[in-house]
This record gives sequence, C-alpha cells and structure tokens, in this order.
Amino acid sequence: MAIVKLHPAFKDYIWGGTKLKELYNKKTDMDPLAESWELSTHKDGQSEVVTGDDAGKTLSQYIEDKGWQVLGTDCRDMNRFPVLIKLIDAKQPLSIQVHPDDEYAWRVEGEPGKTEMWYILDAEPGAFLYFGVKRHTDREEFRKAIEDGTVLDLLRAVPVHKGDVFFIKSGTIHAIGAGIQICEIQQNSNTTYRVYDFGRVGKDGKPRELHIDKALDVSIFDPIDSDFKPIGEKVDNGQASTEMLATCNYFTTFVTEVHGKVTIDQDDESFGSIIMIEGDAIISNDGTELHANKGDSIFIDAGSGKVDIVGNCAYIYTRV
Repeated sequence: MAIVKLHPAFKDYIWGGTKLKELYNKKTDMDPLAESWELSTHKDGQSEVVTGDDAGKTLSQYIEDKGWQVLGTDCRDMNRFPVLIKLIDAKQPLSIQVHPDDEYAWRVEGEPGKTEMWYILDAEPGAFLYFGVKRHTDREEFRKAIEDGTVLDLLRAVPVHKGDVFFIKSGTIHAIGAGIQICEIQQNSNTTYRVYDFGRVGKDGKPRELHIDKALDVSIFDPIDSDFKPIGEKVDNGQASTEMLATCNYFTTFVTEVHGKVTIDQDDESFGSIIMIEGDAIISNDGTELHANKGDSIFIDAGSGKVDIVGNCAYIYTRV
C-alpha cells in the first residue's frame, strides 16, 4: 500500500480567474484558470501520479496496475472510480445549472449523476451563490422565467463566507457566484445542464449551449433546507481539530486543522484523499515521506494503515 502525490488536470472555462495559480501553486499557462481536477479518473481530465515508482501514470493507470483493492472493499462492486475532487476559482459567476440523479444520467448520458459538496475556501466581501428555489414553483413557471429572463427571481441567493459548506444534491438548481474559491467533492461525472448563462458567449463568440428540457426533467422545484455548516461537531485533541463536512452514499468528507501531528488510519474499506488548503506538512506512511504544500493532492491506497501528518496546515480528507 502507498501514498502518492497527484498532479491535476486544468480547465480554462471563461468564468475562471488567476487565484488557483496565485494562492494554490498551480503551474499552467492557461489563462483564465477556472478549475484544477485534483483527484480524477474522468475521461475529460485525469490526475497524474508524480511521486514514487508509478510517477507518470494517470490515476486510472495506477489503479489498473495495482488492482482494485487499492480503492477498498466499499468500492468493490462499483463499476467506476466513485468521486472527482476539484479546486474552483470563480472570478465571474457560473451559469445557472442543475445535475441529474443516477437513474436519469445513466439512461440519458451514460455516466453517473452528480451529487456534490462545496467547501468555501475563500470569498470576497458580498459574494453569494444560488442554492435551489426560494419558494415552490413548477416546470411551466420555471420554463417561462427562463424564457423571459426572470429566472434569477425564483432562486435563493445565499451570502457565502470562508468555511461554509453547501451540499448540492442532484436536482438542486444552483450556481457559484463571482469572487468565490471552492473545494468541490462530487460524484465522478461531468454532466451539467445549463438553464441560464447571463447572455454570455464562449471563446467562439457564440452563446454557450443551454439544456433547458433536460434541466426541467431533473430539477427540484421546492426549497431545500440547509444551514450551510459542517454536519459534525468539532473534535480537538490539542494538536488537531476535525469536523465532518458531509456524508452521503458517494463520499464522506472532513476538514482538519493541524498544529502538530495527526494520524489517519486508512483501513481496507476505502482509499483516502487529502487536499491541502492551508500551510504545509510532512505526510508519511510506511517509509514514504511527502512534503505537501497548500494546493497539493495526496492519494492514499486503501489498507495503508497509519498515515502521519505533521505541520501547521489545514486539509480536506475524503473517503467513500
């Protein structure tokens, strides 16, 4: 079993900015830089192993070569890698969009649906995002609002602050607003249905494609309750404090602040992912030592046992 550092796939969507390069040490010529896919086996962008004997392999090749057991017994009956983790910098607002559930996505798109979770890394003063509708509506009213340009009036605008947590169940109409950086943990899917895009055009000078009929098929038209906070109590042992951010059938995610040493016990049931969001640390397991800085992504094989993290840092840990 092992720990390895990963290099992300980058995306230069038109709404992106420069903060992933400036604040999270991402090295790329892309401008703007909207997303870095930190843990990904998706065909649209794969992470690559950059340490150890497997350096140069995509994460898919790494898993194929080492065997499915590196993902853990909880992944044994899955037909693909279960999650995709991104860092996102929204200089401009994203489109108003929605993702399908598993049944619809497999039937129509040939891949899983998309439930996701956002952890707010930082936000400019006054930043907000859209999370569901603010009152009951229906398919016909929502379509009319899209057509006449009043759809934003139906959506719940939520102010955001560093440390907020948004659990975006499939079917939730949503959009990240301008001036926000996010760590996104999601199902391994890239299916998005746009319903409104603020009249923007893409790099080809043409309006970006909308997917209104599909969006209406999958959208939830009732408000969704949330306090936008971690779901677990903070546990502090003097050297580290940890909170559970969210848990569902697809992933369980924690945030940990370290001022000393903390140990993860990576069992046989699941792999682990560490995304460094502040500071730096030495991460070690079974004789392997990795120096991890803000923005780095570490993959932990299932069954690796004790993984020590020593430093002054904060990280997001995800497992199935």
